Amino acid sequence: MAEKPADHHRGVVLRTERLSPHMVRVVVGGDGLADFATSGLTDHYVKIVFPYEGVRYPEPFSVKACRETMPREHWPRLRTYTVRAWDPDTRELTLDFVVHGDEGLAGPWADRAAPGDVVLLLGPGGGYAPDPEADWHLLVGDESALPAIAASLEALPEGALAHVLLEVDGPEDELKLDTAADARIAWLYRGDRPVGEVLVKAVCELEFPDGDVHAFVHGEAGFVKQLRRHLRLERGVSLDRLSISGYWRAGVDDEGWRALKRDWNSQVEAEESAAIAS
Repeated sequence: MAEKPADHHRGVVLRTERLSPHMVRVVVGGDGLADFATSGLTDHYVKIVFPYEGVRYPEPFSVKACRETMPREHWPRLRTYTVRAWDPDTRELTLDFVVHGDEGLAGPWADRAAPGDVVLLLGPGGGYAPDPEADWHLLVGDESALPAIAASLEALPEGALAHVLLEVDGPEDELKLDTAADARIAWLYRGDRPVGEVLVKAVCELEFPDGDVHAFVHGEAGFVKQLRRHLRLERGVSLDRLSISGYWRAGVDDEGWRALKRDWNSQVEAEESAAIAS
C-alpha cells in the first residue's frame, strides 16, 4: 500500500544563537524543507510538532493520522512560532524563541537544540504584511511579537513612518532592528509589572499622526483585548486596517489557549459591537 503523503515538513537544526537573555534563534534546514514556501507576509508562522517520548505513533507519521487513530492525550503537542526569515535558495528557516528557563515546552527545547536535531513543522500560515500605501504604521507587541515586528520593519519601504512600541523585561532584552523606514522605536521595560501594562499606557498616550494607519498589535491576550477596544472605539481604526490577536494567554498553555481562543474572540467582538452600538 502506498504511503500517505506527509502533512508536515521535516527539518534539521543547522545552528543556534543566543540573541539576548530571553531570546534564542534556531536556524533549520535540510532537504525536508524542499516544499516549504512563504508568500511575502511578515507574520508567517509554523507550528512545531512535539511528539511525546515513549509513545508509538502511526507510520508514516502524520499529525492527522495521530488525531484520527490515537487517544487525545497522546496527540503530538503543537507550538506556534513566527517565521523570522526564510531563504529559499539555501533552504534556511530562522525561528526566534522566547526562553524563560525551564518554563514551557518550546523555549526549553530551543535552549537545548543542537545541530542535527530533527524538527517537525506544519505550515506556514499567516495573514499580515505592512501596506506600503499606508500613511503610517503602528507596530505593538511583547516578546512573542518581536520576530514578526522585526520582519515587518525590514519590509517597510524607505522613509515609511512607523511608531514601534515593544515591551520586554529590561534593557538587556533589546535587539538590533534593521529598517529603511522612519521608525520611531520605543523599548518599554516591564520590570515586575503585569505583561502589557506599560504597552497599553504607551499606546493610549501616543499622539497619532494624521492619515491612514495600518496597525499590527499582538502578544498576550489580556493587553491585546484592551488595545483592540482602545484602537477601535477611541481611535476609530477600522478592522480592515488592524491586524490584532492574542498570541498567548497568561496562565494558560498553548493547547488551552487554542481551545479557548474562538470563544474569547467572539466575546471580544460582541462586547465591541455593543459598545459601538451604544
